Amino acid sequence: MGGPRPGWRRYTATNVVTIAHISDPHVGSPYFVPNLMNRVIVELNELEPDVVICSGDLTNEGYRQEFKNWVAYADRIRAPMYTVPGNHDARNVGYLHFEELVGPTHWTADVKGVRLVGVDSSEPDINEGQVGRERYTWIHERFEVPADLKVFVLHHHLLPIPGTGRERSTVMDAGDLLEELIQSGVNIVLSGHKHVPYVWRLEDLYVANAGTVASLRLRGYTKPCYNVLEFEDGEVKITRKYPFGGGSVIAHFRLSTGEQYHRELEPPVQQRRLPAAHQGES
Repeated sequence: MGGPRPGWRRYTATNVVTIAHISDPHVGSPYFVPNLMNRVIVELNELEPDVVICSGDLTNEGYRQEFKNWVAYADRIRAPMYTVPGNHDARNVGYLHFEELVGPTHWTADVKGVRLVGVDSSEPDINEGQVGRERYTWIHERFEVPADLKVFVLHHHLLPIPGTGRERSTVMDAGDLLEELIQSGVNIVLSGHKHVPYVWRLEDLYVANAGTVASLRLRGYTKPCYNVLEFEDGEVKITRKYPFGGGSVIAHFRLSTGEQYHRELEPPVQQRRLPAAHQGES
């Protein structure tokens, strides 16, 4: 209320900017399905997005051969791709292979008026992640540019996701990081990690989590999927897509006014009813 957010300016884009967001393939895992990954590559090449974002967990154990196998898939994606590592990629000193075979773990890119900033939130051999206060100034400086849309990318989720149990593997400095992103005028955060697609709105910041793109390590009735973000004339639409067909819009909103046209909400999880003998116990 009372005026535009920091970094806001009049939107001049006339063409749709399409960002495909994939995450958590876990190459090397017994749950990884090559046929799913191959299909997603076909669909991405048919979609012809302006850029593909991959938010980590390319591998399962961070081994060099797993990274090489991932690169063999990634090289078939024709669109430019930017990738951050996940907690699985940091196992077994895997971050060394990531930097050599995949690329830098922190990066900045500009795509048709969209500023993208990616940060490594992984920590060696632990599931929890953090960005760290020493990185905040760098993030703020990267977003101190005129842009129609500002997007931040990391692996770990910043906000709890329904249906995923205790929040033991979030970003440990999530509160400080969220404040920094809001102050920097970031519009959207893209992340993965929990294999559950979900969109949160916090003030005027949207946090869009992607599901796993090619693994059957799933929670409940979720399915392998990926997200497609479309940005045009100040409006953002995020669609969840399933390999081999199907999907739905999970968020649609206007940046300048904060008007939210649609946000898909998950139905509440039904609690299992305890046997009569256990009711009342704590």
